[in-house]
Amino acid sequence: MGTLGDQVVGDAYTSTRGFRLIESLVDLEHRLPGSDGEAAAAELVAERFEATGLEDVSLTEFPIPGWERGEVSVSVDGRGGFDGPHEVVGLPGTPAGTVSGELVDMGYAVPEDFEGVDLEGKLVMASSLTPEEYGRWVHRGEKYAYAAESGAVGFLFVNHIDGSLPPTGDVGDRTGPGPIPAVGVSAEAGAKLKRYCETESQEATLSVDCLNPPATSRNVEATVGPDTDEEVLFTAHVDAHDVGDGANDNGVGCALVTEVGRLLKRVEDDLETRVRLVTFGAEETGLYGAYYWTHTHDLDRVKCVLNVDGAGYSRDLSVHTHGFDAIGEAFEEVADDYEVPIDVRSDIRPHSDHWPFVQRGVAGAQGRTLAGDSGRGWGHTHGDTLDKLDVRDLREITVLLTEGVVKLAERDRSIESVDPEEIRETTVEQRFDVGMKATGSWPWGEESRAWPWRDGVRGSPAGD
Repeated sequence: MGTLGDQVVGDAYTSTRGFRLIESLVDLEHRLPGSDGEAAAAELVAERFEATGLEDVSLTEFPIPGWERGEVSVSVDGRGGFDGPHEVVGLPGTPAGTVSGELVDMGYAVPEDFEGVDLEGKLVMASSLTPEEYGRWVHRGEKYAYAAESGAVGFLFVNHIDGSLPPTGDVGDRTGPGPIPAVGVSAEAGAKLKRYCETESQEATLSVDCLNPPATSRNVEATVGPDTDEEVLFTAHVDAHDVGDGANDNGVGCALVTEVGRLLKRVEDDLETRVRLVTFGAEETGLYGAYYWTHTHDLDRVKCVLNVDGAGYSRDLSVHTHGFDAIGEAFEEVADDYEVPIDVRSDIRPHSDHWPFVQRGVAGAQGRTLAGDSGRGWGHTHGDTLDKLDVRDLREITVLLTEGVVKLAERDRSIESVDPEEIRETTVEQRFDVGMKATGSWPWGEESRAWPWRDGVRGSPAGD
């Protein structure tokens, strides 16, 4: 057994505190970045930190480009109007507008599919699936960027999983809306639209109503453990897409941060490095909270970051280390201590709140749970609801992550940062550079995008 001890582990395995927090979060109207619900969620996390007795509890606000949902519809030659919320939804960051053009199915919409294809004036359909043999995941934003660059006037992102409803997800630019109207479409509605595409050229109309006002988000943080020069960060994000409850993505993450913090408080005298618990705001629309944190803090004081996102699918923990082997070794020890499997992978995952740290060379990992081959599953849809979760999964993952954080905080466990150039090279090797450059999120060199708060702040993006 690990270092937590039977009493602390027993506490974790009988606790309902984390699940009760998720209930409180999903009972808010929604937690879209910049909304009143996201602000209320941040307050709930802060209250839980304070009730646990953690120190330095704070909420820090920062500006973001907001987005407010309106009605959307798709029609094809006057037939089969698609305007129900379980068939089609607007994607955050889309501009408002009504566009018409030939409906074209681009299938998986990987980069090669757009080579030499004229999409001027057309509406593009793209599957949410990337075939496994392609070797890397092609992000929604990448497919959207290729469509817009090829002259498309509208974008339809089609869920590949039957019954999982229309998928949502951000397509906006860093400072405002993206170039063309975009919606998510259910697999069933997508199949009907695809059938229209296969029979003959079809004229479709896409109408999106939304607002893109400036907004404010916030980070919540607290500390536990000795006053040391270095800190271990354990993080998640508090915001969620508004079409569902955000129970898994990322209510589970908030529950884990607060529960791990509570258990660490019980073993505080045994911690050898201070641990900072953080829930970031506005992850879903551009990792704004994490980027804000990295541009307003001394990253030399961060020993490592463990970020949890998508950890409610099961109790089968997976840790992506981005090549920081010392983090993986710590969790391999946890697996041995508790005699449970933990899937440790070294690959790059550049789409959650650890990435603003990792791209700067800070040792960082993402913790999630495995869900077979279902991809995101119910995530980013109306189906991300409380009933999909199991309190037993939450309890087991809480124990494993707490034990892992304690090991990462060991004074003699060396976890070194690296030159950002190493991360850049690994990102290129794994072919993520193609999509990141297409979406303007490549953080190195002349193609990197500026952040409004970075100027004059220590630790600007790698390559600037």
